[in-house]
Amino acid sequence: MQDSAIIAPRWTLTGIIEGMRASLVVLPSLAMFAAGFGAVAAQKGLTLFEATMMSAVVYAGVSQFVAMEGWTGQFTLAGLATITAITMIVNLRFVLLGGALRPWLGPLPAWQVYPSLFFLSDAGWLMAMRYRAEGGNDAGYFLGTGLARWTAWIIATVPGYLAGAAVADPHRFGLDMIMPAFFSALLVPLWRGPRRALSWLIAGLVAVTLAQLTSGWWFIVIGALAGSIAGGWIDDRD
Repeated sequence: MQDSAIIAPRWTLTGIIEGMRASLVVLPSLAMFAAGFGAVAAQKGLTLFEATMMSAVVYAGVSQFVAMEGWTGQFTLAGLATITAITMIVNLRFVLLGGALRPWLGPLPAWQVYPSLFFLSDAGWLMAMRYRAEGGNDAGYFLGTGLARWTAWIIATVPGYLAGAAVADPHRFGLDMIMPAFFSALLVPLWRGPRRALSWLIAGLVAVTLAQLTSGWWFIVIGALAGSIAGGWIDDRD
Protein backbone atom coordinates (compact mmCIF):
# COMPACT_ATOMS: atom_id res chain seq x y z
CA MET A 1 0.00 0.00 0.00
CA GLN A 2 1.27 3.46 -0.84
CA ASP A 3 2.34 5.62 2.09
CA SER A 4 -0.45 8.09 2.99
CA ALA A 5 2.18 10.81 3.49
CA ILE A 6 2.81 10.96 -0.28
CA ILE A 7 -0.79 10.52 -1.43
CA ALA A 8 -2.39 13.82 -2.41
CA PRO A 9 -5.08 14.80 0.13
CA ARG A 10 -8.67 15.04 -1.01
CA TRP A 11 -12.03 16.35 0.17
CA THR A 12 -14.99 13.98 0.37
CA LEU A 13 -18.43 14.12 1.91
CA THR A 14 -17.64 10.84 3.63
CA GLY A 15 -14.67 12.48 5.35
CA ILE A 16 -16.77 15.43 6.49
CA ILE A 17 -19.39 13.12 7.97
CA GLU A 18 -16.70 11.02 9.64
CA GLY A 19 -15.18 14.14 11.22
CA MET A 20 -18.55 15.32 12.48
CA ARG A 21 -19.27 11.91 13.96
CA ALA A 22 -15.88 11.77 15.66
CA SER A 23 -16.54 15.18 17.25
CA LEU A 24 -19.60 13.96 19.12
CA VAL A 25 -17.44 12.77 22.02
CA VAL A 26 -16.06 16.27 22.69
CA LEU A 27 -19.24 18.25 22.12
CA PRO A 28 -20.59 17.97 25.72
CA SER A 29 -17.45 19.54 27.21
CA LEU A 30 -17.32 22.09 24.40
CA ALA A 31 -20.95 23.00 25.04
CA MET A 32 -20.19 23.63 28.72
CA PHE A 33 -17.29 25.86 27.70
CA ALA A 34 -19.47 27.82 25.28
CA ALA A 35 -22.23 28.12 27.88
CA GLY A 36 -19.63 29.55 30.25
CA PHE A 37 -18.80 32.21 27.69
CA GLY A 38 -22.50 33.00 27.25
CA ALA A 39 -22.86 33.42 31.01
CA VAL A 40 -19.86 35.74 31.21
CA ALA A 41 -21.12 37.76 28.24
CA ALA A 42 -24.47 38.24 29.96
CA GLN A 43 -22.72 39.41 33.13
CA LYS A 44 -20.73 41.94 31.08
CA GLY A 45 -23.87 43.45 29.58
CA LEU A 46 -23.80 42.09 26.04
CA THR A 47 -27.13 41.35 24.39
CA LEU A 48 -28.02 37.79 23.41
CA PHE A 49 -27.58 38.73 19.75
CA GLU A 50 -24.14 40.22 20.39
CA ALA A 51 -22.95 37.20 22.38
CA THR A 52 -24.23 34.74 19.78
CA MET A 53 -22.72 36.68 16.89
CA MET A 54 -19.41 36.85 18.70
CA SER A 55 -19.41 33.06 19.00
CA ALA A 56 -20.35 32.68 15.33
CA VAL A 57 -17.98 35.24 13.80
CA VAL A 58 -15.03 35.27 16.21
CA TYR A 59 -15.18 31.61 17.30
CA ALA A 60 -12.06 31.77 19.44
CA GLY A 61 -12.90 30.25 22.81
CA VAL A 62 -10.13 31.47 25.10
CA SER A 63 -9.84 34.80 23.30
CA GLN A 64 -13.54 35.43 23.80
CA PHE A 65 -13.11 34.90 27.54
CA VAL A 66 -10.05 37.14 27.57
CA ALA A 67 -11.98 39.86 25.76
CA MET A 68 -14.77 39.58 28.30
CA GLU A 69 -12.30 39.95 31.17
CA GLY A 70 -11.30 43.33 29.84
CA TRP A 71 -14.77 44.34 28.64
CA THR A 72 -16.13 47.63 29.95
CA GLY A 73 -19.14 49.74 29.16
CA GLN A 74 -16.96 52.45 27.67
CA PHE A 75 -13.70 51.78 25.87
CA THR A 76 -10.68 54.01 25.54
CA LEU A 77 -8.13 53.66 22.77
CA ALA A 78 -5.66 52.23 25.28
CA GLY A 79 -8.23 49.71 26.49
CA LEU A 80 -9.00 48.52 22.98
CA ALA A 81 -5.29 48.26 22.21
CA THR A 82 -4.76 46.15 25.33
CA ILE A 83 -7.55 43.71 24.50
CA THR A 84 -6.31 43.47 20.91
CA ALA A 85 -2.73 42.77 21.98
CA ILE A 86 -3.68 40.14 24.55
CA THR A 87 -6.03 38.44 22.11
CA MET A 88 -3.26 38.31 19.52
CA ILE A 89 -0.81 36.85 22.03
CA VAL A 90 -3.28 34.19 23.15
CA ASN A 91 -3.95 33.25 19.52
CA LEU A 92 -0.31 33.04 18.47
CA ARG A 93 -0.48 29.32 19.17
CA PHE A 94 -2.54 28.96 16.00
CA VAL A 95 0.53 29.88 13.98
CA LEU A 96 2.14 26.68 15.20
CA LEU A 97 -1.05 24.62 14.88
CA GLY A 98 -1.60 25.82 11.33
CA GLY A 99 2.02 25.16 10.43
CA ALA A 100 1.69 21.58 11.64
CA LEU A 101 -1.25 21.09 9.26
CA ARG A 102 0.58 22.38 6.19
CA PRO A 103 2.32 19.09 5.25
CA TRP A 104 -1.14 17.52 5.04
CA LEU A 105 -3.33 20.33 3.67
CA GLY A 106 -0.67 22.28 1.78
CA PRO A 107 -1.12 20.51 -1.59
CA LEU A 108 -4.79 21.50 -1.73
CA PRO A 109 -5.96 24.71 -3.49
CA ALA A 110 -5.90 27.82 -1.29
CA TRP A 111 -9.63 28.43 -1.80
CA GLN A 112 -10.29 25.08 -0.12
CA VAL A 113 -7.74 25.29 2.69
CA TYR A 114 -7.95 28.82 4.05
CA PRO A 115 -11.74 29.01 4.62
CA SER A 116 -11.55 25.71 6.52
CA LEU A 117 -8.84 27.12 8.79
CA PHE A 118 -11.49 29.42 10.25
CA PHE A 119 -12.67 26.34 12.18
CA LEU A 120 -9.22 25.56 13.59
CA SER A 121 -9.24 25.05 17.36
CA ASP A 122 -7.16 23.23 19.94
CA ALA A 123 -9.45 20.22 20.19
CA GLY A 124 -9.98 20.09 16.44
CA TRP A 125 -6.25 20.21 15.79
CA LEU A 126 -5.65 17.33 18.21
CA MET A 127 -8.32 15.23 16.53
CA ALA A 128 -7.04 16.04 13.04
CA MET A 129 -3.43 15.25 13.89
CA ARG A 130 -4.39 11.96 15.52
CA TYR A 131 -6.46 11.05 12.46
CA ARG A 132 -3.52 11.93 10.22
CA ALA A 133 -1.04 9.97 12.35
CA GLU A 134 -3.26 6.91 12.02
CA GLY A 135 -3.03 7.12 8.22
CA GLY A 136 -6.07 9.27 7.42
CA ASN A 137 -5.73 11.55 4.39
CA ASP A 138 -9.22 12.92 3.77
CA ALA A 139 -9.15 16.68 4.45
CA GLY A 140 -12.91 16.56 4.79
CA TYR A 141 -12.33 15.05 8.23
CA PHE A 142 -10.72 18.29 9.41
CA LEU A 143 -13.59 20.37 8.02
CA GLY A 144 -16.20 18.03 9.51
CA THR A 145 -14.78 18.27 13.02
CA GLY A 146 -14.69 22.06 12.69
CA LEU A 147 -18.27 22.39 11.47
CA ALA A 148 -19.58 20.20 14.30
CA ARG A 149 -17.75 22.14 17.01
CA TRP A 150 -18.60 25.54 15.52
CA THR A 151 -22.31 24.69 15.42
CA ALA A 152 -22.28 23.38 18.99
CA TRP A 153 -20.36 26.45 20.17
CA ILE A 154 -22.98 28.84 18.77
CA ILE A 155 -25.96 26.87 20.05
CA ALA A 156 -24.56 26.37 23.57
CA THR A 157 -23.84 30.09 23.93
CA VAL A 158 -27.58 30.78 24.11
CA PRO A 159 -28.55 28.74 27.22
CA GLY A 160 -25.35 29.89 28.89
CA TYR A 161 -26.30 33.49 28.25
CA LEU A 162 -29.81 32.98 29.59
CA ALA A 163 -28.46 31.28 32.71
CA GLY A 164 -25.82 33.97 33.21
CA ALA A 165 -28.41 36.71 32.97
CA ALA A 166 -30.36 35.02 35.75
CA VAL A 167 -27.38 34.32 38.05
CA ALA A 168 -26.18 37.23 40.14
CA ASP A 169 -22.88 35.63 41.17
CA PRO A 170 -21.45 33.16 38.59
CA HIS A 171 -18.47 32.37 40.84
CA ARG A 172 -20.86 30.86 43.38
CA PHE A 173 -21.76 28.13 40.89
CA GLY A 174 -18.23 27.55 39.66
CA LEU A 175 -18.78 29.00 36.19
CA ASP A 176 -15.31 30.55 36.36
CA MET A 177 -13.82 27.04 36.48
CA ILE A 178 -15.22 25.93 33.11
CA MET A 179 -12.32 27.24 31.03
CA PRO A 180 -9.51 25.79 33.22
CA ALA A 181 -11.29 22.44 33.39
CA PHE A 182 -11.79 22.31 29.63
CA PHE A 183 -8.17 23.03 28.79
CA SER A 184 -6.91 20.66 31.46
CA ALA A 185 -8.91 17.93 29.72
CA LEU A 186 -7.27 18.84 26.41
CA LEU A 187 -3.88 17.96 27.89
CA VAL A 188 -4.84 14.30 28.34
CA PRO A 189 -4.29 13.24 24.68
CA LEU A 190 -0.92 15.05 24.73
CA TRP A 191 0.39 13.09 27.72
CA ARG A 192 3.79 11.59 26.96
CA GLY A 193 4.92 10.84 30.49
CA PRO A 194 5.85 12.96 33.51
CA ARG A 195 9.12 14.22 32.03
CA ARG A 196 7.40 15.79 29.03
CA ALA A 197 4.71 17.24 31.29
CA LEU A 198 7.31 19.15 33.30
CA SER A 199 7.05 22.10 30.88
CA TRP A 200 3.28 22.23 31.48
CA LEU A 201 3.87 22.37 35.23
CA ILE A 202 6.46 25.13 34.90
CA ALA A 203 4.23 27.22 32.62
CA GLY A 204 1.30 26.86 35.00
CA LEU A 205 3.27 27.67 38.14
CA VAL A 206 4.89 30.74 36.59
CA ALA A 207 1.59 32.04 35.21
CA VAL A 208 -0.34 31.50 38.46
CA THR A 209 2.41 33.06 40.56
CA LEU A 210 2.64 36.15 38.38
CA ALA A 211 -1.14 36.48 38.27
CA GLN A 212 -1.12 36.74 42.06
CA LEU A 213 1.81 39.15 42.25
CA THR A 214 1.18 41.49 39.31
CA SER A 215 -1.69 43.17 37.55
CA GLY A 216 -2.47 43.05 33.86
CA TRP A 217 -2.01 40.18 31.45
CA TRP A 218 1.73 39.63 31.42
CA PHE A 219 1.34 36.38 33.32
CA ILE A 220 -0.01 34.80 30.11
CA VAL A 221 3.00 35.81 28.05
CA ILE A 222 5.66 35.03 30.65
CA GLY A 223 4.05 31.73 31.63
CA ALA A 224 3.96 30.63 28.00
CA LEU A 225 7.59 31.64 27.48
CA ALA A 226 8.68 29.78 30.59
CA GLY A 227 6.90 26.63 29.45
CA SER A 228 8.33 26.92 25.93
CA ILE A 229 11.89 27.33 27.19
CA ALA A 230 11.46 24.37 29.53
CA GLY A 231 9.98 22.25 26.72
CA GLY A 232 12.84 23.16 24.38
CA TRP A 233 15.41 22.29 27.01
CA ILE A 234 13.76 18.92 27.63
CA ASP A 235 13.73 18.12 23.89
CA ASP A 236 17.41 19.04 23.60
CA ARG A 237 18.20 16.63 26.42
CA ASP A 238 16.54 13.68 24.62
